[in-house]
Amino acid sequence: MRVVLQRVSRASVEVEGKIVGKIGNGLLLLLGIHVDDSIKELEWMVKKVIGLRIFEDEDEKMNNSLSDVGGSLLIVSQFTLYGDCEKGRRPGFVNAARPEKAIPIYEEFIERCKRLGVCVESGKFGADMKVDLLNDGPVTLVIDSPARLKG
Repeated sequence: MRVVLQRVSRASVEVEGKIVGKIGNGLLLLLGIHVDDSIKELEWMVKKVIGLRIFEDEDEKMNNSLSDVGGSLLIVSQFTLYGDCEKGRRPGFVNAARPEKAIPIYEEFIERCKRLGVCVESGKFGADMKVDLLNDGPVTLVIDSPARLKG
């Protein structure tokens, strides 16, 4: 599982001219699901994202998590995070999970974040989406689940 995480002051996602997800202070997550991902990677990533201390405290140090600051999540599916650009000029996507596998994992990711008390908005899986954000910091991180780090 791979996440591109951006700390934002605001973010929204639009599908067919309509906003389907919108947050204020929080995190925009572009979520890529690998062909070999399972609930194990999902559990690890949810805990990592929710607990990551990347929000400033009163001393302007990154000591607070999303939960500490009462921030929200905007989660957008992003199969292109597993695009392989090593050969040729057209990326290959054989490492991205097919929709029949990725959709249930994506939906479970959203549900688990909600169960932890986080306000969650999302895009629409497989749709042509337009994402708008105001990156705060800027803070942008790429996080791979441990199984991907070993491979």
